Amino acid sequence: MTHSSKQSRFQRWLALGIAIASLATVTVVANRAVVTRAAEQISLTGAGATFPQPLYEKWFAEYHRLYPNVKINYQGIGSGGGIRSITEKIVDFGASDAPLTDEQLAAAPGKLLHIPTVAGAVVVIYNLPGLENARLRLAPDVLADIFLGKINMWNHPRIAALNPGIKLPALPISVVHRSDGSGTTNIFTSYLKTVSPEWAARVGAGTSVKWPVEAAAGKGNPGVAGQVKQIPGAIGYVELAYAHQNKLPFALLRNRAGKFVDATLETTKAAMAGAAAEMPDDFRVMIVNAPGEDAYPIAGFTWLLVYQKQSDPVKGKALVQMIEWALKNGDKMAEELDYVPLPDNVQEKVLATLRSIQY
Repeated sequence: MTHSSKQSRFQRWLALGIAIASLATVTVVANRAVVTRAAEQISLTGAGATFPQPLYEKWFAEYHRLYPNVKINYQGIGSGGGIRSITEKIVDFGASDAPLTDEQLAAAPGKLLHIPTVAGAVVVIYNLPGLENARLRLAPDVLADIFLGKINMWNHPRIAALNPGIKLPALPISVVHRSDGSGTTNIFTSYLKTVSPEWAARVGAGTSVKWPVEAAAGKGNPGVAGQVKQIPGAIGYVELAYAHQNKLPFALLRNRAGKFVDATLETTKAAMAGAAAEMPDDFRVMIVNAPGEDAYPIAGFTWLLVYQKQSDPVKGKALVQMIEWALKNGDKMAEELDYVPLPDNVQEKVLATLRSIQY
């Protein structure tokens, strides 16, 4: 065999070896890319309602435990802040207890979807020294007139008539409301607007209203609970979980059927039963002063706000997967914190809406 043929054979083997090595390298690099992508750290940011914040914090922490590469940072800044943040696209999702108006939806740079997660009760908390264990009863007209400033003493005859056997103190009533744009405020004022013609004419409903009395104000549900806790004679409104967390008493309220009802999972379920049976396709519905013998009168849904067209495919997919997990696996955690999970028929509609999100 000549020297040139040996060299040619060597070159062919060398070329083959390089090709095999190159293929192996490409395969390794490709596999590494797949592994890296699978383990890529994904950070989702959300902001908005404090109404569901205790539940969202629990959901998001558990999801991160199960899927360590996905971290969700949620800031409870109030529903108004959540609506602004998602409209300006500075977060991946917003959260609100107040459904967006048609005008707010039109102002968004893309189609925003309302994704209901749970329902909850807004309770009327109070601070009456010596009556920490007493459960006051309040009627709709009395509650409205307290927040209108027409009833300003705790021993007022109209409050006393609803609470025979309870020695009410001669203590001024100090109203506490939210200082920030609030879905909880929207639920509460929507209720007062429904039950009081004077409230409807003078104040109305919204995430922020012009309150008719001088009052202390707190940021978020925690701020209102904190103010009520500090001020003897105070009255305010918070989501049920915050009353329990702060060990604050809350009133039994007379509902549309004329029955005094406590805020519980069962009475909140009763409040949303009618809406759940006829849920609109966009999920924008209020459930205050709902019919039903056992319906709690101040209840509402809370929504996540997400764009139907996601600009980041990785984040969009992670967001949809997280919400789907919460809806399918978060019921027990919700009930432990006094939130009512969505009925099956509503959950099915919500999951179908989630599947319409493009990423």
